[in-house]
Parts: sequence; structure tokens; C-alpha cells
Amino acid sequence: MNPWIGVALALSALILGGLLLDWQGVIFATTGIIFWLLLQMSRLMRVMKVAGSAPLGSVANAVMLNSKLHAGMTLVDLIKLAGSLGIKQAPETYQWRDATGDAVEVVLKKGKLAEWRLLRATPDGQAS
Repeated sequence: MNPWIGVALALSALILGGLLLDWQGVIFATTGIIFWLLLQMSRLMRVMKVAGSAPLGSVANAVMLNSKLHAGMTLVDLIKLAGSLGIKQAPETYQWRDATGDAVEVVLKKGKLAEWRLLRATPDGQAS
């Protein structure tokens, strides 16, 4: 979701709460906004806890990860799919490798997945 939509919804909840229920409505809307922010933070912490316990840049199956990727995914969505943090190759470029040597390299633009490619392992074990 676009962050500006969230800001507009929060602001409209505050204004509507203030108009309908006076200061109590503003407090009610603020409580709802804080609850939503805590849910988002909790989601992020769960993803990072799982990713932090896995080896850096590893994925169970690079081919399956490659098939689940689509343009517009955020880095948090990528980490959730891969189950670990990617190895940074260049600015906004990350790579995940599986046990067979296959790798997925992703490029982010403005925090969203822009392009990716599957690097298949050659017989000598190096991705190409």
C-alpha cells in the first residue's frame, strides 16, 4: 500500500473522530492508529527473527524462490519468502544461494523488486 494512503486514512480517522465524538473520538482514533502500527512492527519483528536465525544468503531452493518472485515486492516480502537475509552484492542488489549452488539475484529500485534472475550452478559448483 502506498504510505500516503495510510497517512490520509489516519488523518481522516482523527478528523472524523474529532467531529463525531469530540476529544474522545480523537483518542479512539489515536488508539486505533497505534494498534495498527504495533501490528506492523510485530510482523516485521517475526520476519527478522526467522531471518536472523538462518545463515546469511541461504535459501532452501533457489528455483522455487525464483518462481515466487514478482515485480513490486518489498525487501521484507523477499526476506519472508527466502527465510534469511540476502548477501548484498551491490547497492540495492542482493543474492540468495541454495545447497546445490543455484542462486537468485534481485535488484531493488526504491525499495521494490524491479528485476531478478536465476543463476544456475555449473558442473564445477559455481553459479553462472
